[in-house]
Amino acid sequence: SGPRPSNASVALFYLSPAGFTEGEGVLPDGPLNAAVGETVMFTTTLTPTEKPFKSVNWAFNFSKLIIVVINSEETIGPEYEGRITFFPSNASLELRSLTLDDTGPYSVNIVQDGILPSEKVSSVLVTSSSTDLVEFSGSVSLSCSASGSSLSFLWLNGSSEVTASDRVQLTDGGSSLTIINVTRFDQGPFRCSVSNPVSTGTSDPVNLSISYGPENINLILSPPQGYFAVGSDISLTCSVGSRPPAQFNWFLNGDQLLDTGSELRLMNVQMSHSGNYSCQAFNSKTLRSQTSQPSTITVLGKFDLLSKNVRFMHSLLSGFSIFTGRQLVSPTAFVVQTTHCP
Repeated sequence: SGPRPSNASVALFYLSPAGFTEGEGVLPDGPLNAAVGETVMFTTTLTPTEKPFKSVNWAFNFSKLIIVVINSEETIGPEYEGRITFFPSNASLELRSLTLDDTGPYSVNIVQDGILPSEKVSSVLVTSSSTDLVEFSGSVSLSCSASGSSLSFLWLNGSSEVTASDRVQLTDGGSSLTIINVTRFDQGPFRCSVSNPVSTGTSDPVNLSISYGPENINLILSPPQGYFAVGSDISLTCSVGSRPPAQFNWFLNGDQLLDTGSELRLMNVQMSHSGNYSCQAFNSKTLRSQTSQPSTITVLGKFDLLSKNVRFMHSLLSGFSIFTGRQLVSPTAFVVQTTHCP
């Protein structure tokens, strides 16, 4: 029997064309799903025409050349040789023998007529007003520059296209990106994709450091019980969400202890260790702090009959009775045994 067919699927995304002279709507909404080894068709919404387009530029992931057609002359990217068919009447594209590496965004740049730019895109660079920010209290501006003519700009956060919203502003023809009240999801990497009808270029990634927290503080007591015998070892661990990692302080009945760090270890505890313990997390970047709910520890006296031979005696009218205390599992529970003395 032959090899089993692969069940893996490929998700391919349509994106609006950059620089199309007649506006958007040339590609239908994505995504387009297909199985490994199959064929997909990127069909444009353009009406077929006998007059060839001045230029068509298909790209994968905004920067990898699939095919560029200038004045009916085709240049195909090396990874797509033998895998594509271009339809010049409406600029549609067929892609065959799909692999998992074909998953991602696809874009097309079309010029119907006019004079083509002579200068290819080069030297794409992104600069940032700041790369060290605090969540909910900072804004950042990214600026994209490039050499070339007839440039169109597209911003990416990871593999997702950045679009304008209440917090996101795109200005200067799309070359400037401003994010207001940044969140931890705005860390990037951000890239700027610049294209014209004859070429495409992408900047190096820019990452933002977004500080946040502390939040969701949690105090864990180990062993997880409230009562301990004298001489026990106890561990308290404080966890919290924070970037950068939080600094910790510990408190007993509201008084700060000398201990720091996310773990407080109490060794060979005595009754003086009893009380309400809490931890406080502090973020030196956000200047915010959070304090846990208190955890109560009670240390009880431990009676060791073998070493101390504890006995209680009292006189009864009928004679003497001797009472001995025998410790059980609970440090506060005792079984009273009575021995009658004639």
